[in-house]
Amino acid sequence: MERKQIARFVLTALFAALISAGAFIKIPLVPAPVTLQTLFALLAATILPPAMALLSVIAYLLLGVLGLPIFTTGGGLAAMLGPTGGFLIGMIPGVLAGSLIMKAMENRVRLASIISAIATTALIYLVGLPWMSVQLNLSFTATLAAGLLPFLVGDTLKIIITVIVTPQARARVKEILEK
Repeated sequence: MERKQIARFVLTALFAALISAGAFIKIPLVPAPVTLQTLFALLAATILPPAMALLSVIAYLLLGVLGLPIFTTGGGLAAMLGPTGGFLIGMIPGVLAGSLIMKAMENRVRLASIISAIATTALIYLVGLPWMSVQLNLSFTATLAAGLLPFLVGDTLKIIITVIVTPQARARVKEILEK
């Protein structure tokens, strides 16, 4: 295996591990806790190339479905299909779209990171909220009250952190991948 392939593999695995670790850094709320999973998903989207960002999320989800207790509700298929499963699945289109935005706006990293982080977050919610609504049989307003409003401040902070960290981290990852 050549050095570039090893670097790609290690960085992809690192972000899968960071997303996993983020599940354990949480503030318990019902029906879903505030975690750092989405922060690391946002960073994967803004720092890694699209294929690597997507693979890091897919690796995380596969490890969780296979039983590793790396979701906020544990591990296994039942945890993935529970009320918060839509937010997990939403990371796939979210991170893919976010990383494609970064690629398309490569010369404007700061602006791209803002748009990417907001788009990634929005897509996670666009999949997660309807899923939660169906799973818990909630009305539209109850879904927003339970699955969106308590998280807006935290998500705003995650977007700000992402925008601050991305330019230097992205440059360093690019440097590593080009060696």
